[in-house]
Amino acid sequence: MNQSLLQYAAGVPLLLAFSLSLPQSCHAEARQDVPLKTQVSAGVERMYPWLDGVYKDLHAHPEIAFQEVRTAARLAGEMRKLGFAVTEKVGRTGIVAVLRNGAGPTVLVRTELDGLPMEEKTGLPYASRARTSSDGRDSFVTHSCGHDVHMASWLGAARTLVELKERWRGTLVFIGQPAEETVSGAKAMLDDGLLKRFPKPDYAFALHSWPLAYGTVGYNSGPVSSNSDAIEIVFKGRGGHGSAPDKALDPIAIAARFVVDVQTVVSREKDPKEFGVVTIGAIQGGTVGNIIPDTVQVRGTIRSYSPDVRTKLLDGVRRVANASAAMAGAPAPDVQLTPGGAAIVNDEALVQRTEAVFQDAFGKANAVRVPAMTASEDFSQFAEQGIPSMFFFTGVYDPNAVAEAQRPGGKPVAFNHSPFYAPVPEPSIKTAVQAMSLAVLNVLQR
Repeated sequence: MNQSLLQYAAGVPLLLAFSLSLPQSCHAEARQDVPLKTQVSAGVERMYPWLDGVYKDLHAHPEIAFQEVRTAARLAGEMRKLGFAVTEKVGRTGIVAVLRNGAGPTVLVRTELDGLPMEEKTGLPYASRARTSSDGRDSFVTHSCGHDVHMASWLGAARTLVELKERWRGTLVFIGQPAEETVSGAKAMLDDGLLKRFPKPDYAFALHSWPLAYGTVGYNSGPVSSNSDAIEIVFKGRGGHGSAPDKALDPIAIAARFVVDVQTVVSREKDPKEFGVVTIGAIQGGTVGNIIPDTVQVRGTIRSYSPDVRTKLLDGVRRVANASAAMAGAPAPDVQLTPGGAAIVNDEALVQRTEAVFQDAFGKANAVRVPAMTASEDFSQFAEQGIPSMFFFTGVYDPNAVAEAQRPGGKPVAFNHSPFYAPVPEPSIKTAVQAMSLAVLNVLQR
């Protein structure tokens, strides 16, 4: 025994020193007697300094959709160190990491890689100042949706499962998905043969940071995100002088009518008990105040949960756009309604099975059912392949700040996609690692 080891052993309590001399089988038997939640929690505590470093590095160096080269390489390298077989450039910039541990179920765990083309204004010491080209324009980039939290938690869950290999049997398929923010990365990976080149999962899990109190986990069965459809309409007119509108055909007036009238589809045609939103986010047309332009472009988004409401809103947007032009005697507009992500529908049996584990680990007050989010997510692409799936939420803010935000007149907390979105790293990441690890172990336990 070398001198440093002698010094170490001298300071170890007698019982622990004795345990160091036990054969590996005795260690395994001892670990079997310790509850999984305790083992997971202890492991996360040990590894947290590593996770904190990874998180802050990813936060400071974000990349946007299909540009996640550095991000993917960092995650691939960490997963190889853990013993996973890693394939890069799946779906352009995605990664797939596989670990086999005997006969058993196959479980997919997904994280997203991309940030957003916007400026961070949190003032954090590790804040992003990265820049890139987005849609031909120079832009800042930041992880203002929490994908950096997800990636650190994904790595933490992978390491936890490796450290607890004697407690489970099966195959892990950990995927780093590009381009979630453009709702296109999951399809890119599937089109690149994800389910043909790699083991097909029996279960799939993903998590998302959310402006809840840290230490809490939220989930539900059925729809937990919305359908997403993009609106792009070009209204056509006839240009002319602003002082003589009778000599022109004003597409701005047509577009304005459409923006107002399309809301009647939501308020008067949709069942008021069903969720549905039509939002116009951009109107572009004209150059100066005294010229009537030839065309005006309108862009927006449609969100819904149910397929029937989705169809009604799509039909209504198209009908109102054509009617607005017809009322002005204008040519029919060019209407493009592009499908985005479908609603994620959580598997009821898998949710119930996982709920019991979450409530045991975090307490019933901290593991709760929450309403579906109105945002969209392309994790639904994996669930639609016939894979029982569960998408859940983990909190990121000080509980006192969340409680204050819920009081009338209280200071709101920054929501995802805000330039001020600033998760509190340590408790947030620890909870997310524990939740994901326990969810996976629950379907893989020996």
